[in-house]
Amino acid sequence: MSSPTLDQLHTYHAQERVIFSKLVLQFSRSPSESLLVMATWFWLENFGFEDIFATIFHLPDQLIASFANEAVSCFRCIESSDPPNGFDQIPLTSQYLQNHVSLPMIYKHRYTAIAGIKTFLNTICSRIFSDILAQVLPYSSPPYFVPGFHPSLIIPGFPHPTFGNINVMRPDLLDGVNTFNNSFLFPKGLWEWNDHSMESENDRTMFITFSRGFHVSQAEVKELFTNIFGEKCVVGVYMREDCVSSPNIFACNNDQQQSLFAKLVLDSVVTVDRILKGEKLQKFRINGKHIWARKYNEKKDGRTCFT
Repeated sequence: MSSPTLDQLHTYHAQERVIFSKLVLQFSRSPSESLLVMATWFWLENFGFEDIFATIFHLPDQLIASFANEAVSCFRCIESSDPPNGFDQIPLTSQYLQNHVSLPMIYKHRYTAIAGIKTFLNTICSRIFSDILAQVLPYSSPPYFVPGFHPSLIIPGFPHPTFGNINVMRPDLLDGVNTFNNSFLFPKGLWEWNDHSMESENDRTMFITFSRGFHVSQAEVKELFTNIFGEKCVVGVYMREDCVSSPNIFACNNDQQQSLFAKLVLDSVVTVDRILKGEKLQKFRINGKHIWARKYNEKKDGRTCFT
C-alpha cells in the first residue's frame, strides 16, 4: 500500500488538528507540552480508551483545557521514577472516557507508555501538526547547504529527557515530497505501522542481578521468565562469564566463576511492564536462588561489560 499524502493525513486527523490548534494558538500552551499532551492521548486511545479525540472535540474550550491539564499529569507521572499516590488525580478523564483510568493504572504500564508516546510523537504528531507549529516556532537551518538536509522546526523542550527528540520538518518543504515513505520509521508504510514500531532494544531490556555465591546460568534465567511470562518473551540473556577481570565476575567457594548481573532482552516493552508491575524492582526465585530485575538504564548500565 502506498504511503499517505499530507492532505490525506490532515483529513484523517482533522479533529486532532483542531484540538492541537486550540492548545497552541488559542490557549497559548507551549508547543512541547502540547505535543506531549496529544501524544499521550494518542497512546491512551491506542491502549484501549477509544474515541478520546471525538469526545474532546465536542467539549467546550474550558473542559478541553482541563482535559489537557490531566494529560500533563499523566505524562509527568510517567516521567517520575516514583509511583503516584491516590487514584483521583484525573477525574475528568475517567468520567468522560466512561472507563476507569487512574495514574496508578497508567504507571503500571509506564515503559509501554514511554515507548508509545515516543512513537506517536515521531510518526504522527511530527507530521500532522507541522503547519500549526510553524506559526509559532522558528526554523532551524544549517550554516551552509548540505545535500539531503531538510531544515526542521526548533521546538524548545526537546530532546526531552524521557520521551527523546522529535523531528518536525518545515511544512513548506513537504509539498510534493513523499516524506512518509521512510523504511526506518515505517517498515510497512504508515498505514500499517504499530505502536511498537519504534521500540529500541534498550526499551525492552532489563538489568538483572544475582546473589554472591549462588551461580545462576543463562538457561536458568531464560527458564524462569519464559515459564512466568510466555515461551517467546525472552530474546536473549547476556552475561560475562569468561572474563576474570570483569567487575561482573565473582569466584564462588568452589572456584566456579559467577556472573553477578546480566542483561535480559525481551520481546516487547509490554513484557517489561508485566514483569515490574509498576515497581522499580522485582524479586524472583529459581532453584533456591534469588534474581532481582529492574529496567535497564543505558547511561548507568551501558558501561558494564557484557559478551
